[in-house]
Amino acid sequence: MKPSILNKGIAQIHIAVFLFGFAGLFGKFLSCSPLYIVLGRTSFASIALFIFSRFFSKTVLFAFGKKEISFFIFQGILLAVHWWSFFLSIQISSVAVGLVTFSTFPLFVTFLEPLFFKEKLKTIDIFIAGAVFVGILLVIPNFDFSNNITKGGFFGIISGFTFALLSLVNRRNARISDSIAVAFYQNLFAAIFLVLPISTLKVEPPQLSDLPNLIFLGVVCTALAHTLFIKSLTFIRAQTAAVIAGLEPVYGIILAFFMLNEIPQARTLVGGLIIIGTTILAGRLSREKEGKRN
Repeated sequence: MKPSILNKGIAQIHIAVFLFGFAGLFGKFLSCSPLYIVLGRTSFASIALFIFSRFFSKTVLFAFGKKEISFFIFQGILLAVHWWSFFLSIQISSVAVGLVTFSTFPLFVTFLEPLFFKEKLKTIDIFIAGAVFVGILLVIPNFDFSNNITKGGFFGIISGFTFALLSLVNRRNARISDSIAVAFYQNLFAAIFLVLPISTLKVEPPQLSDLPNLIFLGVVCTALAHTLFIKSLTFIRAQTAAVIAGLEPVYGIILAFFMLNEIPQARTLVGGLIIIGTTILAGRLSREKEGKRN
């Protein structure tokens, strides 16, 4: 792989990760249930992606067989659960806790990727996993679920696990489907999946004033960011994408400080620094190895 192509993938994922970090703030901007936040996010994202594919790209959305559609449905369910647990974590605790605990997903990718793609587990990957685990122990003060930080951290880890699965399925599917089509169907089926729990549970609906935020969240922080993230996986490994995405808490925490005046606890910062610092270092090493290999 040429360095220019590899750099293109790196640039795409960095932009996507910044937008993902910004998206976390909407867990505080919006007062409605996380189920509605994700429904609005995925609905507006799928509409935006449909319009883009119809008028501005050569993407063909309706030429897939049952096998591909089954993949998309599974991806949509994973996406819905990932975002629901992500926003729930932030609403219960804080932007910092939600983002940092979500960043455990490299830990899951590290051990799942060799199983998915029959690749060898590297020493650096084990180092990442160990550092992430230590960081999580610092972020979560105890295992008492009456503590909002612990509860928020738990749902953040669920968000990280489902995102790890989604990244690996995306990597498998990215090379056989257009990234716009993958993003469209993931968001579409995520929205469809959420209709049942919303229709059966009594949850806080959004207000009319929430509409502009939901549109921005869906179109910019989802349709654009999601497409860039999936597209980057055609150039780089899921493990590389995972460690670069460790920057998401950095972007999110900085934005939360300036826009929400939210100051993380010392334990959260220390744990986050361990996780983020390790993943950035590992990402750099992984990138160098990929460049030499390709």
